Amino acid sequence: MFICRLLWIEKDSSEEGGLWTRCDQCGAVLYIKHLKENNYVCSTCHSNLQMTSRERFHSLIDPGTWQPFDETVSSIDVLNFRDQKSYLSRLQDAQHHTYLQDAVITGTGLLEDIPIALGIMDFNFMGGSMGSVVGEKITRLIEYAAHEGLILMLVCASGGARMHEGIFSLMQMAKISAALNIYQNHSNLMYISILTSPTTGGVTASFAMLGDIIIAEPNALIGFAGRRVIEQTLQEKLPENFQTAEYLLEHGLLDLIIPREFLKGAIYEILDIYKQTPFAHSPKIPNYFSPSLNLLTEEKIRRKPETQKIFKDLPYLGQKLGLKKLLSHLPEKEKRKLSESFIYNQNQKLFQFLNRSMVLRKKPENHRSLESRWYSWFIFPFFPP
Repeated sequence: MFICRLLWIEKDSSEEGGLWTRCDQCGAVLYIKHLKENNYVCSTCHSNLQMTSRERFHSLIDPGTWQPFDETVSSIDVLNFRDQKSYLSRLQDAQHHTYLQDAVITGTGLLEDIPIALGIMDFNFMGGSMGSVVGEKITRLIEYAAHEGLILMLVCASGGARMHEGIFSLMQMAKISAALNIYQNHSNLMYISILTSPTTGGVTASFAMLGDIIIAEPNALIGFAGRRVIEQTLQEKLPENFQTAEYLLEHGLLDLIIPREFLKGAIYEILDIYKQTPFAHSPKIPNYFSPSLNLLTEEKIRRKPETQKIFKDLPYLGQKLGLKKLLSHLPEKEKRKLSESFIYNQNQKLFQFLNRSMVLRKKPENHRSLESRWYSWFIFPFFPP
């Protein structure tokens, strides 16, 4: 009778008002207040339970230092996707249940007085799936960290790309990876990836495994495809501990496995060593990569007019405009800046980004042509006037 009463309380109470929950591994009934004090680690079998994104940053960030980014950005139903119910209905249900706009929160804060840029995925929001908003928020966070010279830390918990957004969700893998390339290889800044259970699919195949230091929680499920899919494809039995953090560490895919209660202290020791290195004080972004970094968020060029509510500060987006019409939407200062930055390519029928310093240097012709390729990564599909 007592156990039935506890299960009724667990089922009918909300996350904030609940008193009891149950461990997924051993089935022990746990008092939520004590569970929170123990960082959601089961006191019986010591397995890790799911944490929300808010609980994560409270356990990592110094109190009163958290500054969130892009809290109001929300997905739209670009494909009019519908299965048992519409994608928008699923989004609204998830937002009502989790009090989040999407499956990631991003921002800055202090970890033991060291400033960091932090992104935390929340598995409770549609399985932590990566859609256009998740990709956009993480990319903006990386861009900000590169400009400000901040250490980047991403806590991953995801089932992979969000099927409701189709190719738009898959695009985020390349977009985030491109931003990380500039952040790590050209700004020389450190990215720490923290893998929690589960981290699978497109997240594993992109930014989760690109960290300079990759940390995982004990017994975390980490992989790309599901275990049964692999077994059916290969027609062979997989090891018992396959796709666990311990298996990946044994095969060299992880750097550390750290229990949840020691995570903040271990990260501080890493950051304390890193902040003494020359890289921590090096120039943040080379000049020839600065324009590229600002334009990595391709939504700024091709978003539809109905999505402009997300980017209210960019009213001229998502339309194929002639250059004169484009300039008419901008302030006078921005008009001059933009007109000096683009040149019309008659052969390719489009406007091409031009860095003026490339012309002024007057280097040999073969060197200039090579340099031109570096500056022309991003080509804009504006029609001529």
